[in-house]
Amino acid sequence: MKMKIAKDGLPTIIFLLLLTAVCALISLVPAMIIFALLLIVTWFFRDPERKADYKDGYFYSPADGKVVEISNASHEFTGEAIKVGIFMNIFSVHVNRVPCKGRIEFLEYIPGKKIAAFSPKASEINERNYVGLSTSHGSVMMTQIAGLVARRIVCRVNLGDVLEAGQRYGMIKLGSRVDLYLPKNTEIKIKIGDNVKAGLTCIGVIQE
Repeated sequence: MKMKIAKDGLPTIIFLLLLTAVCALISLVPAMIIFALLLIVTWFFRDPERKADYKDGYFYSPADGKVVEISNASHEFTGEAIKVGIFMNIFSVHVNRVPCKGRIEFLEYIPGKKIAAFSPKASEINERNYVGLSTSHGSVMMTQIAGLVARRIVCRVNLGDVLEAGQRYGMIKLGSRVDLYLPKNTEIKIKIGDNVKAGLTCIGVIQE
């Protein structure tokens, strides 16, 4: 099966490929080392195709990783909400996906620190990017949060964009965290410690 690569990784991959070729002309040993690094980086930026039978009123995971937090929270965009924190380690697929169909009504980037992303405090003090959706079931928000190793948050959507469940909207380069804010009347279907996959795992279902 052909492996899809996230376009955000292409500049780094091309650079390492050229560097490998140049080193191969000089010495085989450094060329082999750089080639090994190239393989690791290429694997890190993998972007597998994912499809699911997306249902109205269901919220799907925005990230691959482990659930590290489920708590009550509030934000100016969502109001009172349920927050689900998902920690992405360096082995996770780092492409982020939209949890449900909606229109982007809120975008905000906040510079900050880079403490360990699995800490609840990371949601408040780390570098982060908020993406808020207006949906038929209320306001939903994803927060991309940089961690100790992560050095770049990528968000490729704009205000007014209408997105479908499971659609790619960005990524975080190297280990990090994504928080998902859901309406208070959501029945959460996962628990702390569960491993989830972006665009596939159901996080919760709206209760009308």
